[in-house]
Parts: sequence; structure tokens; C-alpha cells
Amino acid sequence: MGAPPHSKVRQDIRELNPRVIEARREFHQHPELSWEEHDTQVRILRRLSAIPGLEDVRPIARTGATALVRGNGEPCVVWRADIDALPVPEKSGLPFASQNPGVMHACGHDAHIAIALGIAELLAADPSALPGSVRFVFQPAEESCGGAEACIADGVLDVPHVARALGLHISADLAIGSVNVAPGPFFAAPTTFTLELSGLGGHAAAPHQAVDSVVVAAHLVTALQTVVSRSIAPMETVVLTVGKLEAGYRGNVIAESATLSGTIRTYTDAMRDLTIRRVEEIAAGVCAAFGASFTLAHDTTCPPLVNDDHVTSIVRAEAEAFFGAGHVVAAPSMGAEDMSVFLEARPGCYFWLGARNEAREIAGRHHDAAFAIDEDALALGVEFGARVIEANLRDLAQS
Repeated sequence: MGAPPHSKVRQDIRELNPRVIEARREFHQHPELSWEEHDTQVRILRRLSAIPGLEDVRPIARTGATALVRGNGEPCVVWRADIDALPVPEKSGLPFASQNPGVMHACGHDAHIAIALGIAELLAADPSALPGSVRFVFQPAEESCGGAEACIADGVLDVPHVARALGLHISADLAIGSVNVAPGPFFAAPTTFTLELSGLGGHAAAPHQAVDSVVVAAHLVTALQTVVSRSIAPMETVVLTVGKLEAGYRGNVIAESATLSGTIRTYTDAMRDLTIRRVEEIAAGVCAAFGASFTLAHDTTCPPLVNDDHVTSIVRAEAEAFFGAGHVVAAPSMGAEDMSVFLEARPGCYFWLGARNEAREIAGRHHDAAFAIDEDALALGVEFGARVIEANLRDLAQS
């Protein structure tokens, strides 16, 4: 399997790493939800202001932050890190567990903050060695979506003009010392939907006098399973899940109404539109069969994340050189990630960095109360992130 991950990290990053780990633990202890990252913002700005060589350190997007490493050249790339946490009561047992009851960094955004701070400190130590500049964006509200748009609206891609967008997501599913990166669609667009069913209430002993919305809902949930299996081409990728069904209030009363809520995940607008159309058509048919009616509401909160082919080839080459070709995989996800908004605005690449270590019994799941990562991944993230940035700046300078 090659050398252990820590042996790949150069000496200056090993010296920096204790501060990166300390930062990750500080932010892990003080998680905040989307658009509530006020204390997180203060802590990030304080740390950025303490790094010599950083310019344009300031708040953005209500609860976010930005800074600039101005290098020796015209090209500029953005490195984006999300900063919000989740409404999950922590059960990790870590000595630096959340001090905010009911809120936890259960998706690794604390690690994203720490890695970005580490990269910023590393590059700011010798900005003249960079063939361009790096805009660091600490983005709020990824989990709720909306934070990326707010950052871009505040001009983070404009001065200096950003040519490419880069970033990483820590992975509790991928072994430490590994990277998952692929060109093209890499994360799906999330579409939430709600079906409100209206029947006719009545006494449970007289069902012939009612239109039972529970029966309608049951048939509809079953019928919706055919959307992916019978309406979507086999080579396309779509997920449709009904995750919530609410109906009734007593066992001897036929429910007048029912509500189905779920999610659709797609890589293209065409597949999203087709899936929504089929949901509506099937709902219309099922409701007509039982004498019920319905309304459908849906919302797509961010676009699919699409990695640029050329930029991804640079990232993959750097990954193979740093981690070894056997430690680089290409496995797109049906999860959602609003880094997609940056990648709609600028070509770029977003990738997974492995932080799972079963030998150390670090094998949690994302969004889980026991989520955990191997902190050796932090130094790898700083080193590899800096390499990705430098490689893209060199490529831009030569083009």
C-alpha cells in the first residue's frame, strides 16, 4: 500500500500541523448551524488576521470570511471551504466534542476550515514563489444551500479575477491516504418535493362513504418506485425517495388528507424535469383512480456539481504523484454540494480526501452523531491542497 500517509508530508507542513489540528478541534467544539456562524466567523477572521502575508481579510456573506494570498503573477484561483454544522446531538466521545447542545460538525466542515487555514498560512509564508494569487473563501450555509450564491454576490470571484475554483471534502468513507476525483458530474442536484393529497374523511366503519387518503398515499408510494425503473433510461442516474408520510390522527377515522415528502437526485436538468413530470403524471393517475386530488410542490436548491475535464486532469495527476495511482479512485456521488455554484461560475474541481482509518477504529458515517475522522488527514489536505493550487496557477500562467 506504499508509505504511511504521514511520511508523505513535507517538513514545513509537519511543523504547521499542530496548529491545524488545534484549529480543527476548536471549531469542532463550537459548531454553528447555517446562517448562524457568527462565532465561527469571528474565530476564522481572528486566525486569518494573525497570518503574516495575508491580504484583504474581511467578513463576507453575512457569516463568512475571505482572505487573499497575492502571489507573483496575474492568474488567480479560489479555494473554498464550507463552515456550517448540523443539528445533530454529538455522541462521538471525543474530548473536544461539541459544546453547543444539539449541534455538531458531523460532516467534516471543521476539518475544511482547518485545512484552508493551513494552506493559507503555508502559501502566505512565501507568496512571491506563487505564479499567481489565491482567494480563500470560508463559506457559510452549505447544508441549507444559499451560502455559495451569497459569497459570489459579495464579489469573491471578481477582484482579482478568479479563473478557477478548487476545494475538497473530507471523507469518512474513503481510506486515509486516498483521493476520489472524477471529471464531469460528481455530485447530484437535490430536488425536494411535497405531495399534498386530499380525499374525504369519514368513519373507519363506513369506508364506502369516504375517500381514504392513506390508501391513496400507499398506492402512490408504490407507484412512484416505477419512475426510476421504468421511465428513466438504464444508463442515466436518478434517485427518487419518499422519506416522509403523514396522515390521520385516530385509528377509527379515515384520514381526509395525507402528505408525502421526498427527494430527487439528478445529474442533469433533463433528468430532473422528466422525473418531476412523471411524479406529477403518476400522482394524477392514482388520485383519479380513487377520487382524490393533489398538489405538487418542488424545489431544486442547487445545481449538480460538474468538474471541469482539464482542471480535474491536473488534480488527478497531482493525486497520483502524491498518493500513488492505486490510491486515486473515480466514484461520483448522489449527494448534494453547493460548491456546484462556484463551478457553474468558474471551471474547477472538487474532490474527496480520505479520512477513514479502520485500523484505528475511525470509521464513522457522515451526518451521524458518532462521525469522526483520522486527524492525520489534515496535514495531507494542507499538502495536497497546496499542490493542487500551485499546479493550477502554473497551468494558468503558461496558457
